[in-house]
Amino acid sequence: MPHLATQQLDSIHSMLSAGNRNLRIESHTLILWGLTGGILSLFSNNILTYKQFPDNTQHALAWLLLLLISFGGVAIIDWHLTRRAKQVRDETWSFIHKQVIKIFWLLISVGTLLTFAMFFFGGGYMVFGVWIILTGMILFVHGLFSEEMLEWAGALMILIGVMTLGFQLPFETTKWIAASSFGIGCPLLAVMLDKGRSLPSWKRLLQSTIWVVAVLTLPLLAHRNAASSTMPDMPSMPLSLYLELSDVSGLHLVTIPAGTEIPVKLEISGDIFDKASNPIFPLKTATPIEVALRDGKLTGDTRFIGGTWLSVEKTMLIQIPWIKAALTPEKGAVLRSSLIVNVRDQPTP
Repeated sequence: MPHLATQQLDSIHSMLSAGNRNLRIESHTLILWGLTGGILSLFSNNILTYKQFPDNTQHALAWLLLLLISFGGVAIIDWHLTRRAKQVRDETWSFIHKQVIKIFWLLISVGTLLTFAMFFFGGGYMVFGVWIILTGMILFVHGLFSEEMLEWAGALMILIGVMTLGFQLPFETTKWIAASSFGIGCPLLAVMLDKGRSLPSWKRLLQSTIWVVAVLTLPLLAHRNAASSTMPDMPSMPLSLYLELSDVSGLHLVTIPAGTEIPVKLEISGDIFDKASNPIFPLKTATPIEVALRDGKLTGDTRFIGGTWLSVEKTMLIQIPWIKAALTPEKGAVLRSSLIVNVRDQPTP
């Protein structure tokens, strides 16, 4: 008799849980959207480039069109597959499902508009972190009414996105994390779905740990390999000696002494300024540095004397915390502007 009562209580709890979590996310939804996001993230630097669209407005519009076509195409395929699956199970589109879909498209629209706006207002280094956070919010909200695992994975994805922004990881590393979170994390979630069952916290913690390890292992290994030194162990030569060489073919390591003036060209666009009169700032190095040149061209690898080699394209962070320009007609329309630029090494974790 007590055993029968326990079974009845378990059945009641299962029915209550099923009633509270009456929404089901289809496996194909996670796979389709995850692979699409992973491909866009991984090949973002090769799909639409500034060489193809040198004009910034054209580049922004091209990316906006690409996102609309990609998301629109996946949405159509997902809708047809979901409708077919519901017809097989003789289900209808519930009220909660319709509201969750509205939230889904709201967050997708926010991410798309932010990506478009970053072409004009800056902050492109945050684009992958923002998309990771928005995707985590989508999964978490959906998990509130369907799968517990979606809640856990959504919260973890939000945490991953916040950490990529908080630790100011290199852009290339953040791109790999985003590609892995979408391309590996979402399809893996499709395999881990358990039809809304309620499991103990320690089991969910174990599942979440497996998910995080699967998502972060590949991008962190890629980051480690990219940050490792690929320069051969060879002596460097002074800059003055390198300038006297008649043949600069091959790889050369050159030491640039402290106090060397390096011209920095600043390109300014707009209706007020003449594009032909872009200023050049003569900046001086504060400490000796070593750079690598191959066939007379910089490879992008640099280091402080005695330090480790770093790739400038992946490890330098340029911050512009404050910029202001104002016209003062009372003083003859003099343009007053202030610019603070902070360039520093991005440490590799």
